[in-house]
Amino acid sequence: MSGAVPIVLAGARGHGRWHLDNIRRLQDKGIVRPAGICELTPLSEDELPEGLGSPEQSADFGALLDSTGARVAVICTPIPTHTDLALTAARKGVHLLLEKPPAPSYAEYRRMADGIAAAGVACQIGFQSLGSHAVPAIRTLMAEGAIGEITGIGAAGAWARPESYYRRAPWAGRRRLNGVDVIDGALTNPLAHAVATALALNGTVRAEDVTAVETELLRANDIESDDTSCVRVGTAQDRPVVVAATLCAEDPDEPYAVVHGDRGRITFWYKQDRVLLQRAGRGPEESEYGRTDLLENLVEHLVDGTDLLVTPEVTGAFMKVVEAIRQAPDPVRLPAGAWRLLPDEQRRVVPGIDGLVAAAADTLALYSELGAPWADPARTKEVST
Repeated sequence: MSGAVPIVLAGARGHGRWHLDNIRRLQDKGIVRPAGICELTPLSEDELPEGLGSPEQSADFGALLDSTGARVAVICTPIPTHTDLALTAARKGVHLLLEKPPAPSYAEYRRMADGIAAAGVACQIGFQSLGSHAVPAIRTLMAEGAIGEITGIGAAGAWARPESYYRRAPWAGRRRLNGVDVIDGALTNPLAHAVATALALNGTVRAEDVTAVETELLRANDIESDDTSCVRVGTAQDRPVVVAATLCAEDPDEPYAVVHGDRGRITFWYKQDRVLLQRAGRGPEESEYGRTDLLENLVEHLVDGTDLLVTPEVTGAFMKVVEAIRQAPDPVRLPAGAWRLLPDEQRRVVPGIDGLVAAAADTLALYSELGAPWADPARTKEVST
């Protein structure tokens, strides 16, 4: 493959705007050529980044791939559409960057991954944090015994979303829509990177690496899905992975993963590519790392065989967690006294949740084990087969 690679973007609004800007950046480098945009309503000139040109626009994804001769498609559409769109591209020999989460259920994920493998196309899953050069650096520190024996991995995400966030699309905040799985919860969509990053640091990447999943799913907002939740994942590495998240934080902060050792810890703020190493008898050491863009990595894979960073198979463990959340009882509504509305921001806040999220990542305990009065003990234990 030579020259700029023709690319089609499906889903160019919302988070898709980030992909539009990234395609524009790679266009400037001569790596890609924006050939088409698939949206139900075409983008206006004002919605196109300056200098992008005039890509062909259509609501018919398959027809657009044919008419543009696209070699790569970026899929950034609602979660339940991912598998069918990915397979449409794969059958046409078009390589893929598929936005996270790859699918709303393990069955849909397997259908997607198996279809892509059968078609022989390359696929990258959009867990951008796994493109951080900090990830292999932390794994090396772990392997070298920098913090002693690893006892577990925690992750914490304390974010805030206004009530309007759940009105931005019909599927937002839903577990199912018209009988189809959506599973748009805190851990499976906005803070999915926290789950995927913690699992990756532990070496828990394939489906068979997950042995059990305990879930505590709750909601302060008037939605179906969870906005305040935690999971504890049992792993083939015999180390627990605990991820706690909320979209109802009092003071939103950067999410992070923390590797616990018996002689220290490594904290990774994955959106900032920033790492803090703390170990016995040594001063703290902070480092910042670069990051490989996943679309650029995909194009390099097609051009010169560079290894893909996030193939479907290495998101199998993440999808086992999604499946456990899908199969769990519906999230528990927090009692009225457990949350309050911030009128200026029109968002719901759970008092004390910031500290609980951090404590869960720090102690590898669930909310109920930390004494949260509104948390039921872990409600499911799903064992991988």
